[in-house]
Amino acid sequence: MVTKQSRSAPVMRTVLEAVIERLNDGDESLIRIPEICEATGVNYGSVYHHFGSRDGVIDAAYEMMFTTMVSEDIAALQSVSETANSLEEFVVAMQPLLSRFAADEERRARRARRVRIVAAALTRPGLRQLIGTAQASVTKELLGVAQYGQDRGWLRKDIPANAIAVLVQAVIFGRTLDDVSVTPIHQDDWNVMVTALFAGLLNLD
Repeated sequence: MVTKQSRSAPVMRTVLEAVIERLNDGDESLIRIPEICEATGVNYGSVYHHFGSRDGVIDAAYEMMFTTMVSEDIAALQSVSETANSLEEFVVAMQPLLSRFAADEERRARRARRVRIVAAALTRPGLRQLIGTAQASVTKELLGVAQYGQDRGWLRKDIPANAIAVLVQAVIFGRTLDDVSVTPIHQDDWNVMVTALFAGLLNLD
C-alpha cells in the first residue's frame, strides 16, 4: 500500500524545486509561498502542513540544494578510491579533481551557493542541523579517501586524515574569497598552488 507520506513526497519535491529555482535567481526575501503554490498547483494548506512555515519550506529547499551538490562531489571522490591502485594512479586521479572543484564559472556558482547556505545556517539552528548532516558526509568521504591513500603509503601519516579532509575543503571554498575580487587570480596560477599543496601531502620517502 502506498502511504500518504510517500504519495506526498514527489509533490513536495515539486514545491522545493520551484523554491530552489527562485533561490538561484534571487534573494529568499522575494519568495512568496502563495506564488509557489500557484506555479506548482500544490495546495497552500498542504505545503504548510508538510513544512510547518515559510521558513521551513526555504530551509528544506536549501537542504535539497546542498545535499544535491554534496552528492555529486561525493560520487566524484568515490571514483578515486575505486580506480587508484598505485601512487601514480592516485595522483593522476586527484589532481584534476581538485582543480575541477575550483575551476570554471559553473563551479564558482556552486561554491557561492554553498557558502550562501552555510551563511544562512549560522543564524538558523534548524537549517544548520539539516545541512550539518550533509556536510559531515562530505568530510567523511574525504577522510575515507585520505585514509585510503595513507593505508597504501601514498599519503603522509603524520597528518591526521580528518585534518586533510578539512584542509581540502578549506582550499576549495577559500577560493570563494578570490571569486569576489575585482582582480581574481588566473586558474593556471591556482592550479600551480593546488598541485604544490597536494604534493606536500604525498609520502615520497
